[in-house]
Amino acid sequence: MNQGKYVFSQIMELVSHKVFYACVDRHKGDFKSKQFSCWKQFLCMAFGQLTHRESLSDTIVCLRANAGKLYHLGIGRAIAKSTLSKANENRDCRIFSGMAMILIEEAKSLYLKDSDLEVDLKNNVFAIDATVIDVCLSAFSWAKFRTTKGGVKVHVQLDLKTAIPEFIQITPASVHEVNILDNIVFQPDSFYVVDRGYTDFGRLYDIHKAKAFFITRAKDNLDFSRVSSVSPKKLPAGIMCDQTIRLNGFYAKQDFPTRMRRIKFYDADNDRVLVFLSNNFELKATEIAQLYKHRWKIELFFKWIKQHLKIKSFWGRSENAVKIQIWIAISVYVLIAIAKKKYQLKQSLYEIIQVVSICIFDKVPLHELFAEPIQQNFKEQKDNQLKFF
Repeated sequence: MNQGKYVFSQIMELVSHKVFYACVDRHKGDFKSKQFSCWKQFLCMAFGQLTHRESLSDTIVCLRANAGKLYHLGIGRAIAKSTLSKANENRDCRIFSGMAMILIEEAKSLYLKDSDLEVDLKNNVFAIDATVIDVCLSAFSWAKFRTTKGGVKVHVQLDLKTAIPEFIQITPASVHEVNILDNIVFQPDSFYVVDRGYTDFGRLYDIHKAKAFFITRAKDNLDFSRVSSVSPKKLPAGIMCDQTIRLNGFYAKQDFPTRMRRIKFYDADNDRVLVFLSNNFELKATEIAQLYKHRWKIELFFKWIKQHLKIKSFWGRSENAVKIQIWIAISVYVLIAIAKKKYQLKQSLYEIIQVVSICIFDKVPLHELFAEPIQQNFKEQKDNQLKFF
């Protein structure tokens, strides 16, 4: 007797089949595929992410142990490890990156009015940063990093109001993060918060020409001339100076020929002085400092996906297989965020994914599964810093 759908199936229902197969057809993903389709591949990999499997073998063993339930999961019959491995090696990763970006657009629409920024802004606020996942260079020869070390770099543009990624690119770790700015389409009137690693005045000027705003930290050796400054009597607490400057360096002046704002801020909590650069002259100096403070959310995003999704160890060695695993991990993250909003769940993403992982084969409606207070007191390291949504 059918008593309902498995929890896993309810999560996967949030993915539109029509949209998914449009991505598959665009890249001919199911060409000459008789039984193991791209959709089944997506389900198997997502199952491994949601149940915290450690490897491809671990995922296949778990699926085979529940062979009688695979039909209702949409996978059908049990598959061989080699079948899934070959699919990850050969099928175009753009199928799954395209699907992930569509899910991201859906999540953005659901979280449109959510914001916990200390600054009341109608403008979009983004943070751009990258994280490196270390790999063995002899096993992942394409992932160049250093002479004897390999790595994969995940570049992310994160919406700081919603904690939803706006842009993602996966490269070998040898690709410097500042180069990724060339691939981002800057939105007018939006703020882009970056650290000192992105200090390239030519690229910062591209943000300025797009009528957008940047906030970054100045390097210690910045060569500049002061054009004007706010009177010390008018400076708010914590602001040591608020200046309008021009760059002095020969190449710097050519790359960024217009004026810039320089703010020196004293961080009393950590007893340090921070110097910010921006092309925005409208916000208060304290608001510029607060927006930079929120850049820490992208660090928490990287920490969250590394701790709770399987991207620190890879289930395939080719560049295509690695990208598929990361894109499906991102899709799972976004699906959990969508489920939280659609089912109006009060639990954090961490609590939701932990409960789903142990109730994956339960036939309980999601809204009922999380309706009662969870008896298990889930804890994680510094959990107060990891509460997205």
